[in-house]
Amino acid sequence: MLNLINGRREKLVHRKLRLRNRADFSRVYRHGKSFANHQFVVYWSRKKEVEQFRVGVSCSKKIGNAVVRNRMRRLVKEIVRHHQHQIIEHIDLIFIVRKGALDKSYQELEKSVLHVLRKSSLLKAKRG
Repeated sequence: MLNLINGRREKLVHRKLRLRNRADFSRVYRHGKSFANHQFVVYWSRKKEVEQFRVGVSCSKKIGNAVVRNRMRRLVKEIVRHHQHQIIEHIDLIFIVRKGALDKSYQELEKSVLHVLRKSSLLKAKRG
């Protein structure tokens, strides 16, 4: 699946790396852990059957209309795709977009996503 972001054609998060069904979302919400900042809440749960990680994005209708919600979903998935090599394996992630994320630039959203992942210990340790 290709998408046009910032004037370039980019590949979005691969389909097998996305949380898609309600049972998976419910399992992560019920048995997972969470961390939040002003722009995002991240829920995560370990799942050994998953080879890398899977990600889902949730946007409430309070965020805005469908155009706004879908744009936020695409941006979060694109940020995760760019940093997929830094995220630990065997985990399911759900990002919940908060209203504070609406007026942020792509770079600010990227910084916020990395912050919430770092605080929840979901990024691999840096080598070096």
